[in-house]
Amino acid sequence: MLQKFYFHPATVNDVAVLSKLVNSAYRGERSKKGWTTEADLLDGIRTDEAALQKMIEAPATIILKCMDESEQLLGCVYLQKKQSSLYLGMLTVVPELQAMGIGKKLLSAAEDQARVMQCDTITITVIEVRHELIAWYERHGYRATGETQPFPKDPSFGIPKQPLHFIVMEKKLA
Repeated sequence: MLQKFYFHPATVNDVAVLSKLVNSAYRGERSKKGWTTEADLLDGIRTDEAALQKMIEAPATIILKCMDESEQLLGCVYLQKKQSSLYLGMLTVVPELQAMGIGKKLLSAAEDQARVMQCDTITITVIEVRHELIAWYERHGYRATGETQPFPKDPSFGIPKQPLHFIVMEKKLA
């Protein structure tokens, strides 16, 4: 059982390992070992090294890594400040380690980061047919805003196997 987690901002030196982690958790056969897979909804990759490097280098943006005591990468989350709100995306946990509380710890670390960045709300987008994921976020205080967004037509985000769109959810921070 994992005991201690450490959170550090990713650097460009982490791009290759982050790409491997994110793609393994969202797409392909390995992703099906976890419950966050999108492999039945999308073909292609979830992200690539160039996109991750761009995210890391962007202003008001951080990719927070979750590491264990042996410095093994367990998960990550993308955070981008937009006025007084923090956008949270690409919440990722190693497929074989899902359902062990790492995602919850990443959400908590993201909330801490939001407060440091003086944000009062965290916003996320979730594919509307991911009912189990929507329910998980609801259990952690997120609520649907009623807003929807189209799924990107850019194949670098994946190639939909059916029509998809996002629902927008948010959590107000105390």
